Formats: sequence, structure tokens, C-alpha cells
Amino acid sequence: MRVLTKADELVLLTVWRLHNDAYGVSIRRHIIEMTGNDWSVGAIYDSLEKLTRWGYLDAFQSDPTPERGGRRKRYFKLTKDGLHGLVKIKKVHESMWEDLPDLGFDVTI
Repeated sequence: MRVLTKADELVLLTVWRLHNDAYGVSIRRHIIEMTGNDWSVGAIYDSLEKLTRWGYLDAFQSDPTPERGGRRKRYFKLTKDGLHGLVKIKKVHESMWEDLPDLGFDVTI
């Protein structure tokens, strides 16, 4: 199993959630909204490139759009391997949290 970083995991989950609207800017915007932290463009694209190389994501170009001056957007889609990677990392998280003592207080984010 390839080891996913937290950034990789968040990018994969976001691509899955955004479905047909998963491109660099929308992915970054969603991760910032969900985590409350600023994420650099480079951090997002580093994970996107790595995950595409690994076969966890497919990348494809949109048709040119007038609002982008005729430029295309690069969209991403979760692959079967990407979904399996997410299932594996979810199981790792669950096993790491299993049988830990209660924190004893309510944690709100």
C-alpha cells in the first residue's frame, strides 16, 4: 500500500466529493473551507500530480471557456485505485483510534 499523506487524503476526498467540478481552484477552495487553514496552490498541485502518477486520479482537460480567455481547465476524477486507497486509509485510521481511552472532554473545532 502506498502511504497517503493527510494532504493526499484530503485531496482525494475532495475530488470524490466535488465529482464533476474537481479542478485545482475548486479543490483548494473546498479544502480551505473544510479545514479552516490556508493551503498553498503548490501543496494542492503537488498532491494532484502525485496521485495522478500513482493512478489514484485521472486528469482530463475541459473544453475552452470564454471566461478563461479560451483556456481549458484541468479536471480530476477519482479512479478505482484511488477509492481503494481511501478505503485502506480509513481502515488504518479506525484501527489507530480503536480502544483508545475516552478523551474525557468535548472537543469542538
